[in-house]
Amino acid sequence: MHTLVVAEKPSVARDIARVLGARDRGENCLIGGGYVVTWAIGHLVTLKEPQELDERYAKWRAQDLPILPQRMETKVIRKTSAQFKTVKALMNDKETGSIVCATDSGREGELIFRYIYEQAGCKKPVMRLWISSMTDEAIRQGFDSLRPSSDYDALYASARCRADADWLIGMNATRAYTLRYNVLLSIGRVQTPTLSMLVRRRKEIDTFVPQTYYTVRADFGSYQGVYVSPKGEKRIESRELAQAIAARVKGRGGIVAEATRERKTERPPLLYDLTTLQREANAQLGFTAKKTLATAQKLYETHKLLTYPRTDSRYLSRDMTDKVQKALASYGGTIEEVGKKALVFGVKMTPRVFDDEKLTDHHAIIPTGKDAQRLNLTQDERRLYEMVARRLAAVFYPDHEYDSLRVVTQIGEDRFLSTGRSVVQEGWKEVYRQTIKKKKGGEEEQELPPLAAGDAAACKNASAKEEQTKPPKEHNDASLLREMEHAGRQIEDEALREQMKDCALGTPATRAAIIERLLEVGYVRRSGKNLVATDKGIRLIEAVPPEIASPETTGRWERALSQIARGQDGEARFREGIARLASFLVQHASTAPDVPFEREERRGKGAKRVKDLGFACPICGQGKMAENTKGFYCTRFREGCRFTIWKDALVRQGGPVLDGKLMKLCVQKKDVRGSTGVIHYDNGQIRFAPSGVEAGQTKGGMNG
Repeated sequence: MHTLVVAEKPSVARDIARVLGARDRGENCLIGGGYVVTWAIGHLVTLKEPQELDERYAKWRAQDLPILPQRMETKVIRKTSAQFKTVKALMNDKETGSIVCATDSGREGELIFRYIYEQAGCKKPVMRLWISSMTDEAIRQGFDSLRPSSDYDALYASARCRADADWLIGMNATRAYTLRYNVLLSIGRVQTPTLSMLVRRRKEIDTFVPQTYYTVRADFGSYQGVYVSPKGEKRIESRELAQAIAARVKGRGGIVAEATRERKTERPPLLYDLTTLQREANAQLGFTAKKTLATAQKLYETHKLLTYPRTDSRYLSRDMTDKVQKALASYGGTIEEVGKKALVFGVKMTPRVFDDEKLTDHHAIIPTGKDAQRLNLTQDERRLYEMVARRLAAVFYPDHEYDSLRVVTQIGEDRFLSTGRSVVQEGWKEVYRQTIKKKKGGEEEQELPPLAAGDAAACKNASAKEEQTKPPKEHNDASLLREMEHAGRQIEDEALREQMKDCALGTPATRAAIIERLLEVGYVRRSGKNLVATDKGIRLIEAVPPEIASPETTGRWERALSQIARGQDGEARFREGIARLASFLVQHASTAPDVPFEREERRGKGAKRVKDLGFACPICGQGKMAENTKGFYCTRFREGCRFTIWKDALVRQGGPVLDGKLMKLCVQKKDVRGSTGVIHYDNGQIRFAPSGVEAGQTKGGMNG
């Protein structure tokens, strides 16, 4: 008899097999030492599609909604069915005495294994491997402390509820609103309220009206100051007043009316959870949330340099001091010195780092202690690894201390404020001395000379400056992740906001995928580093009710899922609530407001890629010109506009293959001359005249 170990990925299975001594190759498995180690390839089993539950659902019809199955059934994913057959056979093999679930230690990993186990019809006893690091030592310790799979039944219940809820909301709402507007509209329990955050920001920017104001800045030689009114305001409404203030203080003497110094302290930052790492990697390295997760996962699985990255904890357990010391001692290259200094300062048992009560399924992301200098890392992998390594060192450095300086200089009745800071102890900020970027724009705190109240001052120069209020900034990955993590803050009702302050959209492991999904379905686009809601995304939020667009509803569900995972029951209540929401959304869709969505080609297998050319149809004037792989057409073709021009319409006459840029030029200019001839466009007809040939002899037009 042997023990079967089921890992989530082949790479993880190989590491586990090596530690267990399973070195002999079998069919999609490794054998030895009393173990057989096999693997999934991510999900091998998933929920059935509606049409697989009942063939009548193959056609999308409003009268069939809502779809609320009595039991959520699963199926084997066709693409990886061969691997499922292998795992199933090994699970049910008479030589298999017991099974170890070694999928990722989290909600999704639990779901992957349980789906396979149930689909395989297996009844054999299961133990759970729960580790946060892929080093050999961590794997051995994990196998020494296996726990019964039943200890994680609550986690599985939470995972199953999440999967069922996403299916019920996604399937019903997507079908209902797609049928209502005749445009494919993807709606999700988490993605739609996330989109609403981006739509709200887009509208704030679009409706923003800049206000002009003025400031007066004075030069006192060794320092500068900005005018403040008796009420403490820096903004001056009129140009004339600002210029008058500048004129009356320029060249005059004054006095230092106030000079205060206040000692301030900045504690070291907390360790990284995944969301914080994604935010800071976006700000410092320009990584998207998806790229940060993929890179961290590679550092965990392949290189064994980081602990489990899909964590929402920023703390370590109190028994990890030895591991921390080992990790800090392993630093080399550009971070070697910060590791040594952290050890000199001492790995102290501070609750800002070690706190068992604040741990979740996993501890914070830290280095494992493996030597990174010997590994052939990509530049991005090394940069992210060093971010995590610096953070572990920084938490053991002293506080950053500085004196906050405030000086008020008075000239006659006019007062000018100067602020600055003087560093007393660099502390943990020394770790980031070479990595912190200087902020562009804004008022930089200046180095102020030693000043005391009563000192004389002279205004050498003063000038009025015209400025404008600025709109809110577009979201980027970092700011959107922050809002998703603290979605409860978006609730307007103060009492409810306090109650929901810990609610979030998605989990650290899923937020990057949610952002990518919004990009994929065309609700959001990237503009440089920014994430901008598209017109389609705005229209969707206008169409759906607050119950699916507000973070409040999803925040409640996420909190309920966490309670289920902690064994605090609530599963039946959660399912009832999801079913009610699915039914409500179907009902709402039937009476949803008239929202003008642009018509587009339905996506699916073999669907043509569609591109909006950004100008109106020259025939009907109401639709827009669009491009697919074969030609150009009007987006109102379903309403009867027949404007179509094929990309190869001119080729047989010796003309060029048309592209979007050339098509737009033809419509706007009518005649476009090239080295081989002239393209003529007129009222839906396009013709090519080679050099020396009359234009009327060749043509290609609508439907041609």
